[in-house]
Amino acid sequence: MNTKITKPEEKGFFEKVKETIEELWDGTKDTAENISDKTEHTYDNLKDTAGHAYDNLKHKAGDTLDSIKKTGKAEKTSATKKIAVVKKTIAKKALGRTAKAKDAVTDIKTKAAAKAKSATAKIKDESAVAKKAATRIKLKTTDKAKAITAKAKVSVTGAKKAVAPKAVATKKKIVAAK
Repeated sequence: MNTKITKPEEKGFFEKVKETIEELWDGTKDTAENISDKTEHTYDNLKDTAGHAYDNLKHKAGDTLDSIKKTGKAEKTSATKKIAVVKKTIAKKALGRTAKAKDAVTDIKTKAAAKAKSATAKIKDESAVAKKAATRIKLKTTDKAKAITAKAKVSVTGAKKAVAPKAVATKKKIVAAK
């Protein structure tokens, strides 16, 4: 008959704390990666939008130029002025959109970095609290173990003193009986 109890081993306090910290760290790392991916995606979208808008305006300006050339030499001066205005407008719009896209990307990156720092600080704080709690528990356990050991030594010494005379008397009886 097997008297060995087959229970699954329970995880210790430190292992649970370690797993919690690892889960928090992995979650934070995943969040930071997601934010970084979103930032890059948003930046690419904004860049593409600005590029398309610039190309569309450029095509419109080209179309306008072609139509003006067809109207004749009399309107050449007027057309030249319109082209200059359209080019300036295109340049201003392109610069404005590019600046907005860059500002948006910078803002998103700043927010992502702030969230990552905040999460890291929180994990460090929780880790410090867990370490302090573990130290306190270890000290209490050590003190209790020392007290129990001292008490056991006293009990064993008293038991030896009580049993020694009886053992000598029993030994004498056995020797005398032989």
